[in-house]
Amino acid sequence: MTNILRTMQLALKSLLLHKLRSGLTMLGIVFGVFSVIAMLAIGEGASQQAQDQVLELGATNIIVRSVKPPKETAGAQNAGSFVLRYGLLRADYELLSKTIPTIEQAIPIRELIKSCRHLHRELNCRIVGCTPDYLDVNHLDMAQGRFITDKDRRDKTNVAVLAAGAAQELFQFEDPMGQSIKIADRYYTVVGVTRSRQASAAIGGSMSGQDYNNDVYIPLETMRARMGDLDIDRTTGSFSAEQIELNQITLRINDKDRVEETAEVIRESLKLNHKNDKDYAIVVPLELLRQAEQIRDIFNVVLGSIAAISLIVGGIGIMNIMLATVTERTREIGIRRALGAKQRDITVQFLTETVVLAGSGGVIGVVLGLMTPWAFEAIKWIVRWAIFDGGEAGSELGKMFASMNPRPVPASLPIAFGISVGIGIVFGLYPARAAAKLDPIEALRHE
Repeated sequence: MTNILRTMQLALKSLLLHKLRSGLTMLGIVFGVFSVIAMLAIGEGASQQAQDQVLELGATNIIVRSVKPPKETAGAQNAGSFVLRYGLLRADYELLSKTIPTIEQAIPIRELIKSCRHLHRELNCRIVGCTPDYLDVNHLDMAQGRFITDKDRRDKTNVAVLAAGAAQELFQFEDPMGQSIKIADRYYTVVGVTRSRQASAAIGGSMSGQDYNNDVYIPLETMRARMGDLDIDRTTGSFSAEQIELNQITLRINDKDRVEETAEVIRESLKLNHKNDKDYAIVVPLELLRQAEQIRDIFNVVLGSIAAISLIVGGIGIMNIMLATVTERTREIGIRRALGAKQRDITVQFLTETVVLAGSGGVIGVVLGLMTPWAFEAIKWIVRWAIFDGGEAGSELGKMFASMNPRPVPASLPIAFGISVGIGIVFGLYPARAAAKLDPIEALRHE
């Protein structure tokens, strides 16, 4: 132990004789370790964001959505008709909810884009015909009033619940509770307002992004009675009509382990009512979650490998400096050998200096790596104020960047530090052996 401590002291003393050179050499390792930790943290943060989006859909849920079929398929299916008929049917809802025992809850949803008015204010809203369960499934919270009830459904009452953004645009500083809004040619009484909720991002190609802040929720039965299934769009010089009974059915499964087998049963069941299987899509969040976890692992390997290259570059820098140091200290090596030092002692001395250099850089790199979340927040603040004048980024890329939150991976800290020390040993071994193999007599003659 005494010999080890003495060797460490000599190594530190030798490195401190050339502080600037040692510091610059150490920077390669510092930035290498920092980049490994930072890259993995950014990758983990992005992956976690994607996984959170999937988990919002529910790991025990299966989502069946209507999809507008390709033109050639739609044309063949609706030959001789001006109305495009596609998507999920109420018969699908009845079939799935009543015949598959693993489904404990089925929530039908109908969506339309309509103009909503209050006095002189007008807003294009997504009108969502839904059931009371919609609130819980989509993790919405009430800011005022209540949500749709079963009584509203039975009585087909003209009531509406506004999302926070829609309430703000239509009523501004007024209290919307109890007031009326006009949708198409009918008036609806506002009975509740939901809290603002962050929009969900699109997940792969399976689901489009959802912005809940401009929604208006009405009972599903009221929507059918007042608006029907036919959606006609008349614009100057064009006419289009689509008939959709349901846009989405969210199915909650009673056992997480039976989600995937239930999804297969649903696929087979829907074929009974659909000749064209391209007018609907089945999204299984559990499968998306597993894909997100696999992508995270691949992402971490790729980013970690790229960052590790900088560590290798730092190791080459250490080898270069240590070879120069051996040349400078040739006479010192000769004196030590003449006084009885063995080749092993010289090797240990120079190898210790290399490890101390790399280890010190590794420690500093780990500390900087732990500061990645704060550094990223500072970068986001600078970008927001320098580029967007304090506003939010308008593009999807800007919004994604603004929502990213790096998460340092605990395992990356000891791994990055261990790699830095290992690189110090690997790249320091050759200079140390070169120093040990110097001929003592020739070393003493060296000027």
